[in-house]
Amino acid sequence: MLGRFRQTPDFTISSDHSPGETLLAGFSTFGLAGLTAADFVVDQLELEEIGHLSVEGLPTVTPFEDGRPRHHTRLFSRPDLDVTVLVGELFVPAVAGGAFADAVLEWTERNDVDEIAVLSGVPIPHSHAEHETYFVATDDYRERRLTDVEIPPMGRGFFDGTNAALVERGVDSSLGVCVYITPVHAQVPDVDAAVRLVEAAEAVYGLGLDADPLEAFAGEVRQHYAELAERLEAREEEMPEDRMYM
Repeated sequence: MLGRFRQTPDFTISSDHSPGETLLAGFSTFGLAGLTAADFVVDQLELEEIGHLSVEGLPTVTPFEDGRPRHHTRLFSRPDLDVTVLVGELFVPAVAGGAFADAVLEWTERNDVDEIAVLSGVPIPHSHAEHETYFVATDDYRERRLTDVEIPPMGRGFFDGTNAALVERGVDSSLGVCVYITPVHAQVPDVDAAVRLVEAAEAVYGLGLDADPLEAFAGEVRQHYAELAERLEAREEEMPEDRMYM
């Protein structure tokens, strides 16, 4: 698979301010629920951009709005908040997930970030009764954040790509890592799934989030994310077919 790229992708994070102790991330994956949720958190909490990620050796995108371009992967926070939000609009194939995660992990270590929480939607067969959010978390994260929260654990499965590399680092170090997982459908963005992820983030971190306006927010960005989804579909061959969640 690495032969598809001219070189191993090189990811670099640049930031202007020190982040909080928690990194909350949403990436560009199927259904775009995690990305939509993270984008909504930034919008509702009126966070300011404090940094961005750049990459060489990987097909990239440059989003723009109202004629103004922006970086595809950005970091947001504000002085009175101990959470930094990563919004990743770049599709990172599973084969490049390790390199991407390494860049994130080097940055978090350099800036004394204690934990990483990823908001993620996964395309698994499910019934309406299974429309809820689950977690996969390292023991230290579970003890710190999840003992008093009614979010069930994901029963069985495996991660690949970026999430796999992040969780693996958490297992082998003092970095707390959690992936919040909810089933997603093919529509873009899957607003219901994004709402569930926002509600999970609020339950755990108490940020003062109100998920009710998310439907209207998603409507504003639907066209942008629909175009992003088209790019994802064009690269589906990079993604494993069997995601193996139960």
